[in-house]
Amino acid sequence: MHETALVRNLVQRVEKLCADEQAQRVVEVAVWLGALCHMSPEHFTDHFRQEAAGTCADQAQLRIETSDDINHPNAQDVLLRSLDVETEDEASP
Repeated sequence: MHETALVRNLVQRVEKLCADEQAQRVVEVAVWLGALCHMSPEHFTDHFRQEAAGTCADQAQLRIETSDDINHPNAQDVLLRSLDVETEDEASP
């Protein structure tokens, strides 16, 4: 349940950023997984795909960095590192 809430929150932030940028879709999402967030990259990907279905991030590529530092201040978190979006101008031929 904790994992679902973390990923749901991240997808909501991605949707807001997408709307703020008036983007058509998210091309790539780069995230950092803390050592104590209890998710492997595969597990995160599964949760992300489920939560992003039907959103602007539905088909986004994922770039996932993992940490093994259990003493990092964000060791329990999933952090959004960067977001690459496509705007209407970029989508037009």
